[in-house]
Amino acid sequence: MSESGPSFFAWCDAAETLDAFLAALPALMHPGTRISMMTDDGLFYTTSMDEAVAMIRAEFAAGPSAGAGLDVMLTGSKRIFGCSCHCYTEEAGRDISAGLIHMTTCDQRRFLCSYLELAWGRGPRSIEAEAAVAWHLLRDDLEELLLRLCAPDASGRVRTGACTNGGDWIAPVRMCATYNADARDIARDLALSWLQRHDKEMVSRNAGLSLEALRVRVEAAPAGARVPLKGGSERAHALSRETVLKALATPPATLLEALEAAAAPDDAWRAAEPRAREILALTSQIAETGEGPPTWPVHTDTRAHVRFLRKHAPFHVRRLAGGGVLLATHPFRSLWPLWVDALFSLGLIPDPATA
Repeated sequence: MSESGPSFFAWCDAAETLDAFLAALPALMHPGTRISMMTDDGLFYTTSMDEAVAMIRAEFAAGPSAGAGLDVMLTGSKRIFGCSCHCYTEEAGRDISAGLIHMTTCDQRRFLCSYLELAWGRGPRSIEAEAAVAWHLLRDDLEELLLRLCAPDASGRVRTGACTNGGDWIAPVRMCATYNADARDIARDLALSWLQRHDKEMVSRNAGLSLEALRVRVEAAPAGARVPLKGGSERAHALSRETVLKALATPPATLLEALEAAAAPDDAWRAAEPRAREILALTSQIAETGEGPPTWPVHTDTRAHVRFLRKHAPFHVRRLAGGGVLLATHPFRSLWPLWVDALFSLGLIPDPATA
């Protein structure tokens, strides 16, 4: 049986946790399906959102948490997934790394497109192209789930959120996706990462701090202090106190433009793209018409596929209509290389090739 994941997190003022959670449920739930909730008598199922909301309110009032299981249909892929959602009281949220609102998909391998039936056509098999196909199929679903949780309406209750293939809300630059309701707060990701790594504090405890309060916290560290940020095949770097302070002082528009420029795919990914698009087109043709070349089973979670995605999966910097911004990459990778290239382009860190 597949493990659950990826995990999605959302932060809002503690007083608005329940309202933010309840606003997300109808945005997530596929109409006509059941919601499950745990009661003293075992699992309870209902198709009524009103009934579910009433039960969740009562459960949350009793503390320390409330939760629900539901099915979500993703708009683009039309895939349906079971998801488990939870919200926590302020007191309970202080002691868990998930923060106040947390959601996971119930089938990690399926969500990550770890098994696919693909049409190769006349071309050769390519692990790189297969990995690229998996990311093409996954990216919109991952971003949509994070936005449905964090921004189901225009209320702006949720200020920041994130996604990871793990189970904890760690440094934002080590996540695979982050959401900020206000794009002008994009440097928050860097400052929260510093505090999580340097002060060993949970991200959820500091996520609501203003940029000025974050600057004061970072500035309190000793001059020259650095924290390691390494992982897998990522280029190893440390993040310095001075780099974070310079980033906080950089105009947000400049920082965003640097991130957008740094998000350009690398040569290895560009080389894999033509074959990936060919495979996608042939596979889509078969799905729509029932005609075309034979399909073959492909596992995209082999060591070779994972290695390619960890090193080369592209980044997406998405400016949102409401003024927010979303950063994303494949769950096998982190956002740190994106930040490294953006900070280097602004002269805020040494050459990543020699640091």
